[in-house]
Amino acid sequence: MKATLFTLPLLVTASLTMANDETSDDFSTTQNYEVMIIEGQRTNLIGSSQSASEGVIGQVELSQRPTLRTGEILEMVPGLVVTQHSGTGKANQYFLRGFNLDHGTDFSTSIDGMPINMRSHGHGQGYTDLNFIIEEAIEQITYKKGSYYADVGDFSGAGTALMNTQEKVDQGFVELTLGEDSYQELTSVNSFTNDDVSWLYALNLNYYDGPWTDIEEDLQRKNIWLKRSQKFQDVTFDATLMLYDNSWNSADQIPRRAVEQGIIDELGSLDTTVGGDSDRYSLNFQWYNENFSANIYAIRYGLNLWSNFTYFLDDESNGDQFEQVDERTIYGGSFNYTFPQSDSLITHTIGAEVRYDDIDEVGLYKTQNRERLGVVRSDTIGELSLGAFYEATVQWTPSLKSVAGLRYDYYDFDVNSLSATNINGVNLADNNGQDNDDLLSAKASLIYSINSEWETYLSAGQGFHSNDARGVTGRVDPATGQPIDSVDPLVRSFGYELGVRGFINDRLNTSLSLWTLDLDSELLFVGDAGNTEANGATERYGLELTAYYRIDDTWSLDMEYAYTDAQYSDVAVGEGDHVPGAIEHVLQAGVSANFSNGWFMNTRVRYFGDRPLEETGQITSDSSTLANVRLGFRQNNWTFKADILNAFDSDDHDIDYYYASRLSSEPSGLATEDIHYHVLEPRTVRLSATYHF
Repeated sequence: MKATLFTLPLLVTASLTMANDETSDDFSTTQNYEVMIIEGQRTNLIGSSQSASEGVIGQVELSQRPTLRTGEILEMVPGLVVTQHSGTGKANQYFLRGFNLDHGTDFSTSIDGMPINMRSHGHGQGYTDLNFIIEEAIEQITYKKGSYYADVGDFSGAGTALMNTQEKVDQGFVELTLGEDSYQELTSVNSFTNDDVSWLYALNLNYYDGPWTDIEEDLQRKNIWLKRSQKFQDVTFDATLMLYDNSWNSADQIPRRAVEQGIIDELGSLDTTVGGDSDRYSLNFQWYNENFSANIYAIRYGLNLWSNFTYFLDDESNGDQFEQVDERTIYGGSFNYTFPQSDSLITHTIGAEVRYDDIDEVGLYKTQNRERLGVVRSDTIGELSLGAFYEATVQWTPSLKSVAGLRYDYYDFDVNSLSATNINGVNLADNNGQDNDDLLSAKASLIYSINSEWETYLSAGQGFHSNDARGVTGRVDPATGQPIDSVDPLVRSFGYELGVRGFINDRLNTSLSLWTLDLDSELLFVGDAGNTEANGATERYGLELTAYYRIDDTWSLDMEYAYTDAQYSDVAVGEGDHVPGAIEHVLQAGVSANFSNGWFMNTRVRYFGDRPLEETGQITSDSSTLANVRLGFRQNNWTFKADILNAFDSDDHDIDYYYASRLSSEPSGLATEDIHYHVLEPRTVRLSATYHF
């Protein structure tokens, strides 16, 4: 497999290259978006943004930053931290605005109008796996933090990131990357134009063994995108096919005491048979022009994930390994329309969306060495959501405008067990049921332009996240058979923000925002246990500061800082009010240079501070600092790059948890509370060679 993984794609790419050599000079990016793509976070958003915490990330910026994993593209959202506690093929952990977003709850993501967050998912509500993304084919990422935007619904408390793919590229390329621990990656993106029709393909293949001492990660990721774009007068029609398949072994988080006792080292594993496989296939159709956009899509998704976080705590003979299953098809679509502005000072926008998750199975199984010993629970779910919004922008004076919107969302849940009883003898049919809920959300912003260089914002809005359907209809704990309370289908959040943005002399782009966010409940379905855990209402406030400075045509500096205070708001006297996983300080900084002789470089430093690991705040993680460096050279049609990841070889932790577990060597019945962590991957070097067609 290692020797032949890239053979067929290389032959295909070579053929396409020869066929395209004569026409590559005719390619160009869409003129309407060219400035935004090139400028990215240097784009002047004064006059077009609704808050100080909006931003645009362009392809040029994406291509400049060295990253270890695909999901780290979201670290370009200021204040957002992306980590991993398991294998590379699993969804990342995300931290933003005092949330441990687990794998996506309370941060909405989409690509070309298709949702990425998975509702009622086998591993966790809002599961956001970005491994199907081909970073080089992304045109731009628009992020909107906070709940002030009428066009964003579910998982919108902390914010949203909207990704758009490219229609065509100026210059296609093929890139081969090789690195330590058998890292191999092949990427190719190119487009072809014939009259008013353009075709774009993107290919990414990745193999990686990882630095782990007890396992070979054996990551085998395959991504293929094909996009067709055609213009009909003033309307563009896109059809996009995305194919993704992945398999991997995992080096999960490990208990600190196992390292201290010399049982394993920091790169070791206590269960070497965990890992997963996943696939995602989608077809998306889009229509859009200056005032209108619409899409319809179908997504087929599957995941089998094996994990073991407590080792021999629950089952001292067979161990605590479990398998999480998710098999579903998602159907949906959306549209929005902005009415052409006449002499009126009011601009009206309307929109609607529909989504149906047809979940063949979402399941949790007791396993050993990936072999099933029995079912904890297994369900089929039908989950329907409908949403509609109206937004009005009023230009009161040349300097003052307001944006106000209303959004309505309706959800319907239908849960049916696929198994009568489980391994614990619990009647799973007791958790069958149907429910529905709806919400009306109000959002508004007031924007005042001080002058052409400075703008201020006051924003407020209601957001929400949906809860797992199994928690909505659940009445019996599948582990104990004891009665449990079902959870609210939709959980309200409310936030507001005061901000200022400056764009000075076409060199400095800066913003400052002060924000608060209240969440009625952090009730989540715990996929690892098969039940629902109530975490109570929370309140958060914070500050975010960004600055992007272009010194000259060669050098650029950037800095992003976020401070957050998060606490439970309804705890009893004497109980802890700390929100586990809430990071107080996040700092990212970078230096970029593009020299006229073809050399270029990018240096990144990311720091996130210590954080509480349980409610009293007495157990905390250490802080973590990571530095990445990219050096490269361009000449004619070739680009050569060297990425030095974790340049200072830090052994800080990628992530920390605090919970009880039991090692096989420990006394029977003993549950030991301990910090479980995943160390940063050691310093690694990856070399890339790129040929531009």
